[in-house]
Amino acid sequence: MQRVGSVLLEQLLNSDHGGHRGQRVACAGGHQAEFIDYRPKQLQTILGPVQIERAYYHCPACPAEQRGIIPKDHDLDVVGTSFSPGLRRLLARVGAQEAFATASRDLTELAGVVVPSKTIERTAEAAGAAAEAANQTERAAILAGRVQPIAAASRLYIAMDGTGVPAVPKDTEGRPGKGPDGRARTREAKLGCVFTQTHFDEEGWPVRDPDSTTYVGAIESVETFGPRLRAEAVRRGLQHATTVIVLGDGAPWIWNRADADFPGAVQIVDLYHAREHLALVARLAFGSGNEAGTAWLTARRDDLDVGDVEIIVTEIRQLARRHRKVREQLRKEAEYFDTNKLRMCYKHFRARGFFVGSGVIEAGCKTVIGQRLKQSGMRWSVVGANAVIALRCRLLSNRWEDLWRAVA
Repeated sequence: MQRVGSVLLEQLLNSDHGGHRGQRVACAGGHQAEFIDYRPKQLQTILGPVQIERAYYHCPACPAEQRGIIPKDHDLDVVGTSFSPGLRRLLARVGAQEAFATASRDLTELAGVVVPSKTIERTAEAAGAAAEAANQTERAAILAGRVQPIAAASRLYIAMDGTGVPAVPKDTEGRPGKGPDGRARTREAKLGCVFTQTHFDEEGWPVRDPDSTTYVGAIESVETFGPRLRAEAVRRGLQHATTVIVLGDGAPWIWNRADADFPGAVQIVDLYHAREHLALVARLAFGSGNEAGTAWLTARRDDLDVGDVEIIVTEIRQLARRHRKVREQLRKEAEYFDTNKLRMCYKHFRARGFFVGSGVIEAGCKTVIGQRLKQSGMRWSVVGANAVIALRCRLLSNRWEDLWRAVA
């Protein structure tokens, strides 16, 4: 069936007499290019290889690299490539979904399309670069107010986090890291998500609206990431939402961005991160498996659940005075809770029916970033990683079709 399809496709593509447009056509430089002859081109398509005939024009007045003009290549979107648009789209999708070598084998087995893994890598990176260019264009239009936002639900949630991506040495050179030699092995990818919530379950817990989560992300500075996430929130109806909630762990950069990009939003530190900090305090002060430590931790978790963070800060500072060896670490933990106490009013937040956990963005870090970019043995350039991240954000945000309309 594929062979028959490729024969029919080849006949269809050659039914236009090679795209001949007369003896002369206007070139980009405003000159008249003259028809020379017909030149064949082998195209790889989803149905198999096809050969097309194209009218070739020449303009002696243009720079050497621009003198050859083939209108049909522009019509078919195959300028500078031997892959059809449909096949390039397919290669980009599988390249975004799985390791390039695995994608090559799967294409051969499932679709009869034989393409080397390196070709899938290059095609996916090119598509990812086009996706990022489309993102930047859209972002500028959104922040300038030229894009009609999606009708927002009454509650709009924004969450952000960072996760390490294994990087090639040239992209970690000179960067401090946590390894024994003090050098970095990863680059941090920042990921943000936006979702809505309008309903509650039978027990009164908030329920995320189905298919409402969209993602943005890249390996980039905090200053660049902030407008990226804000633009997505604006597109999703930020300015029309009744209540805006920002969720995150205790990382200072998250709350700095929340203050700058989402002023007036309710800020909530993920409850489970806060509990992890309490567990760390218990281990530092009492050791592991200690009854006194378990009792202290249970009491402090109860304090945390009702939002009595001042008690927690006081208790940790008392422990710091008694345990000299870990005093500095305990003081840092006390500062963590003191700094974030207004973001830990969990009893109040739950009474208002808010999510108090950042599980959506943590799951996003695993699905958007981890499943594809953090497999065993992988090392990424920043350019390659960002290309795949751009594709995966589009794919997992259900905006894949929007991407191809934007780059068409």
